[in-house]
Amino acid sequence: MPLKVDSFLLYKMRKVFSELSTKKGRGTELVSLYIPPKKPIHEVASALRDEYGTASNIKSDLTRTHVQDALVKTMQRLKLYDRPPENGLAIFCGALPTDGPGSEVVSLYEVLPPKPIQTYLYRCDDHFHLEPLKEMLKEEKVIGILSIDTTEAGLGIISGDRYEMIEVVTSGVSGKHRAGGQSARRFERLREMELTDYFNRLARHAKEAFIDSSSVQGILVSGPGHTKNDFLKGSYLDYRLQNNVLSVIDTSYSGSEGVRETVARSEKILEDLRVVEEKKLVDRFLREVNSAEGLAVYGFEEISSLLKRGGVETILVSEDLGRIRLSLICKACENRLDMIVDRDDLIRIKQEMLAKPCSKCGGSDHDVEEKDLIEYLADLAGDSNAKLEVISSKTEEGVMLKSFGGVAALLKYR
Repeated sequence: MPLKVDSFLLYKMRKVFSELSTKKGRGTELVSLYIPPKKPIHEVASALRDEYGTASNIKSDLTRTHVQDALVKTMQRLKLYDRPPENGLAIFCGALPTDGPGSEVVSLYEVLPPKPIQTYLYRCDDHFHLEPLKEMLKEEKVIGILSIDTTEAGLGIISGDRYEMIEVVTSGVSGKHRAGGQSARRFERLREMELTDYFNRLARHAKEAFIDSSSVQGILVSGPGHTKNDFLKGSYLDYRLQNNVLSVIDTSYSGSEGVRETVARSEKILEDLRVVEEKKLVDRFLREVNSAEGLAVYGFEEISSLLKRGGVETILVSEDLGRIRLSLICKACENRLDMIVDRDDLIRIKQEMLAKPCSKCGGSDHDVEEKDLIEYLADLAGDSNAKLEVISSKTEEGVMLKSFGGVAALLKYR
């Protein structure tokens, strides 16, 4: 059984990976540090102190200062740990421009990976070394789905929390009724040729989708009637796929609908994939929310209130929620104004808030705090012993969750 991945840690890692992959330093000033779970923290701190001494030989005053500042900040962060977390720790630190050259500020990013870090790594470069994170984001188990009948075939990929429809291949095979004046024998011969051509075309598409583009560990073949069995018995598939057919499944549909139905009918086979776990969670929420006595709610305000009272069992949140909790705190009287804003509107709304005087004392000097709403909900969940599940927006269930505002909860009690 593969290691169960924490969906929130995976969300945070994807977010950090996306942000860091665009960062560039002005020289070899950006520190990347990967610490495996069994690596003693004192050994890492000692190695960084040695690197600090080596950095004193850098000729450029600015580069030397930036590298040493990044190392100091990294060593300070390590003091928070007696030992590495369960899966290890990754730290990225360096002087990053905030508004063009000369505006560099030393920033630190900390990642608790959802899978164990295998190798200790320290690098100082003009970019962050993200290859180990990228490898962790690759799904270990990828399954292909081929749903076929005599009119069309759908090809799809399912991996982790992702489900993707690749393409639909039409058959071009004649219907079962022959044209007037055509002998039954000749019609069957022509139809057999069309079917053979269709099967050969489909096998080429399957090789391209499941071997050339995505290295699948197995495939599910489905569809109504006997067409799927005829296709497999004819050995049209590339032997690498033919030998890795996990199951042959009867479905009511073929094509794209058939692929979706195959996922729904294969929960036992796919039970260790995240997408099946998410389907169960969202299906449970839909059942509860549509019941008069159901233990489910949606909407940020109600859920945050229930979290503070300890009434939430599990929060379901869409991965591309794209919302920020923005807080404005008056420095004079500490009056606080909290707002939930769309990420795209953040800069405009922040400027509007800063331009207004404090509603309590009229002061104009404020501190501003920004927090990703999913991370804020994770903090609330941790305080009340609730679970937080980040749901992919690439599936049918993810789209349904978004129709409820992207934030929902299963309750312990009404």
